[in-house]
Parts: sequence; structure tokens; C-alpha cells
Amino acid sequence: MNIARGGFAWIIPSYLITILVITLFFLSQGVIRSVFLACSILLILLSSLLVIFFRDPQRSIGSDLVAVADGKIREIASTLDEDIGECVKISTFMNIHNVHVNRMPLDGTIQELIHHPGAHLPAYTKESERNERVVVVIQSPSGLIKVVLIAGTIARRIVPYISKADSLKKGQKIGVIRLGSRVDIYIPSTMIKHVPVAVGDRKKAGEDTLAVLNG
Repeated sequence: MNIARGGFAWIIPSYLITILVITLFFLSQGVIRSVFLACSILLILLSSLLVIFFRDPQRSIGSDLVAVADGKIREIASTLDEDIGECVKISTFMNIHNVHVNRMPLDGTIQELIHHPGAHLPAYTKESERNERVVVVIQSPSGLIKVVLIAGTIARRIVPYISKADSLKKGQKIGVIRLGSRVDIYIPSTMIKHVPVAVGDRKKAGEDTLAVLNG
């Protein structure tokens, strides 16, 4: 199983602590031994969950504009964005069990990469627009698009893999949000021929099409 970049920094310490507690379990007696047994079980479960969370499976890259994130579509709305203008906003909510590696929706060059500190409110609420986020503006052959990576209640760290001026291919990895979050993408209305997704659909980053483009 492939592990996302930055994942081992969480997984290795978790397993080392687990091994230490298991060792103390075998060396202890009485009530203390029972305490170490309970702690060992909990730590084994936690370490296994971290491996699942940081998994990074291979993907077959889809057609047209593809999903940036794994998860459930929470919102599809027409809006006026300060960077993109008239556009369609598609929001994807990632639960803790989803793959959290985010991917490029199209070929393009990173025009802006801006980190905004903020709160850590539930990512599925309207108030989460005040949360910590990273804004990625991409110049694609079809036009300018924007991706916003938003931290949630549990997610406390957005880790971009990219830098300003990087040129990337569709489906390449752009970063990871640790432990639950949301990703919004803003697509100019003039670029879109058809949006083949609906609220409630579950999509995979890099693989599933979010929008069919003109031309």
C-alpha cells in the first residue's frame, strides 16, 4: 500500500509507541498489566486507522475536468468569485475514511498559492468559510480555475506538495489535508458544457469527471 507524503511522520511514532506499550504489558503484572493491555488495543486500532487514512492508491486519470478530492459532493452552485468571475462552485466533503490526497483537476500552471490561517469549524457548515485554507489558482489551457483546500474540525494541517509557478498534469498530486476536510473548486461558467454530477454523489480524485468542458 502506498502512503501519502507526510504520512509516515504520523504512522511511525504511533507504531513505536504501540510497541513500547505492548512491551510494558508483557513486563507488568496485576492491574497495571490490564491497563497496558487496554492501551495496547487502542493504540493498535489508532495506528491501523492512520495507515488507512494516509493511504495513497494509484488512480486511472479520467476525462475532462476531474475531481480534486475523494468524498461526497455537498454543494453545486452558480456564484460570482472575486478571482474567477461567473462560475460554478462544486464542494466535496472528505470524511476521515476517504483518501485525503488531492489532485490537479486539469493540466495547468500554479498562478497563486496562498495560505489563510483561520478557525477549525466543521467543514460541512457555511461558517467553515472562516477556516484555515489554502487557495490554489490554476491557469489551465481552458482558462483560470480555483481550488480551495479547507481544514475542518479534526483536520489541523493542510500540506501542499506544490509551489507557485509549478506546471502540473491533470491527476498529479497537489497536497493532503490531514484527518477530514473540504475542497471547493470554482470553474468559469463559460468553460462548462455539462456538469455530470449531483449533490450526494461520491467521487474519486483524479479519476471521476466533475465537469465536461466546451471544445
